[in-house]
Amino acid sequence: GGGSRLRRQLESGGFAAGEYVKQLSQQSDGDRDLQEHRQRIQALSEETAQSLKRNVYQNYRQFIETAREISYLESEMYQLSHILTEQKGIMEAVTQALLLQADRDDPALGARRAAAAATDPFLPLSAKEAAASEEGRQRTLTTLLEKVEGCRDLLPESPGKYLVYNGDLVEYDADHMAQIQRVHAFLMNDCLLVATALPNRRGAYRYDALYPLDGLAVVNVKDNPPMKDMFKLLMFPESRIFQAENAKIKKEWLEVLEETKRNRALSEKRRLEQEALPRPAPTPPESTNPFEEDEEEEEEPSAEEEVVDLSLEWIQELPEDLDVCIAQRDFEGAVDLLDKLNEYLGDKPVSQPVKELRAKVDERVRQLTDVLVFELSPDRSLRGGPRATRRAVSQLIRLGQSTKACELFLKNRAAAVQTAIRQLRIEGATLLYIHKLCHVFFTSLLETAREFETDFAGNNGCYSAFVVWARSSMRMFVDAFSKQVFDSKESLSTAAECVKVAKEHCKQLSEIGLDLTFIIHALLVKDIKGALQSYKDIIIEATKHRNSEEMWRRMNLMTPEALGKLREEMRSCGVGNFDQYTGDDCWVNLSYTVVAFTKQTMAFLEEALKLYFPELHMVLLESLVEIILVAVQHVDYSLRCEQDPEKKAFIRQNASFLYETVLPVVEKRFEEGVGKPAKQLQDLRNASRLMRVNPESTTSVV
Repeated sequence: GGGSRLRRQLESGGFAAGEYVKQLSQQSDGDRDLQEHRQRIQALSEETAQSLKRNVYQNYRQFIETAREISYLESEMYQLSHILTEQKGIMEAVTQALLLQADRDDPALGARRAAAAATDPFLPLSAKEAAASEEGRQRTLTTLLEKVEGCRDLLPESPGKYLVYNGDLVEYDADHMAQIQRVHAFLMNDCLLVATALPNRRGAYRYDALYPLDGLAVVNVKDNPPMKDMFKLLMFPESRIFQAENAKIKKEWLEVLEETKRNRALSEKRRLEQEALPRPAPTPPESTNPFEEDEEEEEEPSAEEEVVDLSLEWIQELPEDLDVCIAQRDFEGAVDLLDKLNEYLGDKPVSQPVKELRAKVDERVRQLTDVLVFELSPDRSLRGGPRATRRAVSQLIRLGQSTKACELFLKNRAAAVQTAIRQLRIEGATLLYIHKLCHVFFTSLLETAREFETDFAGNNGCYSAFVVWARSSMRMFVDAFSKQVFDSKESLSTAAECVKVAKEHCKQLSEIGLDLTFIIHALLVKDIKGALQSYKDIIIEATKHRNSEEMWRRMNLMTPEALGKLREEMRSCGVGNFDQYTGDDCWVNLSYTVVAFTKQTMAFLEEALKLYFPELHMVLLESLVEIILVAVQHVDYSLRCEQDPEKKAFIRQNASFLYETVLPVVEKRFEEGVGKPAKQLQDLRNASRLMRVNPESTTSVV
């Protein structure tokens, strides 16, 4: 009651919100009445919102159902149009056959009709064709083809061949839609001749190509300004795009091509039916052989077995039905028809009519395969992920083309991955870009692998092709990775982080049983070696520079904070006994050169261990030995050359720090990171100790 009154009041045409609130505040007894009224309005608002949602949802469902009905109606209209066009062609062919028969029966009537056709330009086209003589058609065809160089030997003169239509066209490149050349096309009743225009001779042409109508498919190309008035001809294994002068001529070409193809198919069908009719067997002469009758009775069943019934309606209409399925992109329907035919003919003998039917069907299979191959080509849209290719792949597999399906699927995915990598925006921070690159690449690889398992579950022979594809894709990924990380001379720490990210993403593939870690190691080993050696050279140069300015003085860090920071840095490097080298106040009983060398060497070792895998073992070990030798030889040389006893004692203290603290820490950390001890580092420490005990010369190796 109250709710409905309130609703009617709010829905009335003369409702004024200000007046309503003013009247409500005057009539209410207090704040509680206003709160209750507010709640009623709020409840009414929520109810209205729910009602609107229901209406929108209901309308949306009705819209979807309507769209589906429209789609069905469009498909039915297309089929109806196709049937009507076929009926029209059949009627015209029947009319033409009847008129030709009448001309043969009554030559005088034929002459009168021919004269009427010549004088009356508005006579129907079929009547004109019936009235025209074969000799006139042949003469017209011969006259036109005399203008085409190089086609006389390729085009045999047959009595039934005549010209149907011809005209100028412009050919365009199918990939880039760039104009290629001007051509002139001659459509005959059984083939299409394409000739290119000769540049310096008007009206003269050179032979380019000849296509039988049986293997030719015509596809309309939608207008996309400035590209318009175009149509495509599909011929296994190629396709060509032509542009007509205007929309009217394009329409004429499409109609006359389809009609000529239908007439060709009808005439071929009638020929096959005539050949399939049983011919009366010649009566054999009477024989006195008493066993002949028995032999004939035995042979009759085998003769009956040779006859295959091809008069079934669905078999007669199979080639045309396949054409319709291919034109409507109903690939599943086309393959279903082929499976039905193969099942029907499976145990039947191969007679001549069966061979001819097979030849027709095989031509459609080639066209269907060509269309499916085009669907999987990288030129098509790559959006939708690997699942978008499933339809074409599954039908190719059903056609017995699993190897081709596998090859095309992997090519399509390679192009998709390459496109995704190219579209990545290169960020300022290298690590951020590498995160995005790894996510895009390894997600695509994982999706492709899962889709491959779904599509090729019963084709174990295709898995080796997938592994080869994965390796080539990994090479493409590493190229993009190295270009950003190693070619741009990033720091070793950044490179180590980037490689770590790539390895972690690579491990995700193990959940589908694919381990590509060894491939990524093999592809990165060269770049990582170069980075390690480059950073090693930088450390050696810096160490030599500090050695050249060495004064062998204690470090004074000036503030307790600086001393605490250095103590923490040394602890993070693994030097636990650093306190025994600190003196009073903020002094450190070590040289700046030795401290800097320790920090730099341990930082190099930590970053190198992040990059480590077995192929890098010797490179890392040799780099460490080279770096340590620079410092060790400098200390030994200074110890031999220094004459001041106080300085000599300080140098010996630094040498003790290097040999007894730093080198064991390097050996321990290396063994922890690699998993086995390094004999070269132990030998280096022992050799250095011998050198200090038995100095042989005062010349520096550095």
